[in-house]
Amino acid sequence: MTGSSRSTTDSTPIRAGVVGVGAMGENHARVYSELRNVDLVGVSDLDATSARAVAAEFGTEAVPFEKLLKRCDVVTVAVPTAAHYETVSACLEADIHVLVEKPITESIEAGKELARTARERELVLQVGHIERFNPAVQGVMDLIDDLDVIAVDAKRLGPPVDRTGLDAVTYDLMVHDVDVLNALLEGEPEPLMAARAADGQYASATIEYGGVIASLTASRVTQKKIRKLTVTARECFVEVDYLEQSILIHRDSFPAYVTDNGQNRYRHESVIERPRIDNGEPLRHELEAFLETVRTGSEPEVTAEDGLRAIETIQRLDRLAEAEPAEVRTQ
Repeated sequence: MTGSSRSTTDSTPIRAGVVGVGAMGENHARVYSELRNVDLVGVSDLDATSARAVAAEFGTEAVPFEKLLKRCDVVTVAVPTAAHYETVSACLEADIHVLVEKPITESIEAGKELARTARERELVLQVGHIERFNPAVQGVMDLIDDLDVIAVDAKRLGPPVDRTGLDAVTYDLMVHDVDVLNALLEGEPEPLMAARAADGQYASATIEYGGVIASLTASRVTQKKIRKLTVTARECFVEVDYLEQSILIHRDSFPAYVTDNGQNRYRHESVIERPRIDNGEPLRHELEAFLETVRTGSEPEVTAEDGLRAIETIQRLDRLAEAEPAEVRTQ
């Protein structure tokens, strides 16, 4: 294991901790407690009552942050984004491998500094872009290299959430799809358009990837939860449902007129394929990949550079959304 005195061939359980036990951090604690060859050695949170409750539920201890760092080989950092840099820095300085929830940091420079520290100390720094580990997304990644892609459309919509301290909808929701598109499509992302409505709770954007047009929508004001991605290619049309973890591929679409009870009706048909998807919990896949990277010293599935690329794109989109029309035309 890089950055640790433990050998990569050592079968001793990896000691894991969680910093920040809100909704996401609590789930990290749950999965760590379920994984084989992993020992959840503690959780930490500024809210001591919440930390004790989560610790009791998953058979571990609630401990101060500094004490947790002395126990762990790996840690999940699931604190608010504003505290990512300080918290992750302390973990890396303590020679602990880190999975930090997205976005990696508020600023590009802070994220680059974390990446430098991790490299210098030979530590794993993985960013928690969980959709990369959704079986349906992994399925479409296997398909896309064989397709002549024209356009991609991503929708991440849902109703208002009962949580305080939320990041902007672009940082909180759209960043997931930006990261997926960055992984799926070749070329550098070139933001073309961005707009916001509903006091910033609804956002839309258009990004070009080497001739492929990507449209994105993120919302906290839509009274239905939707997590979908579609790919328009010359060979087919692909529908990906993140929630259902399913893929539909439409091919050989053709129009036809049919006679029904003496009346001619127009109908458009296509061949629909349903690839087999090995469904599973994306968070579990994410943590298993993180721990395997730690054991082998390999590169994370989602690197710090991937996380930085995603937030750099989001920042450019936010600047477009804030610009006056004349400014947009000159960019």
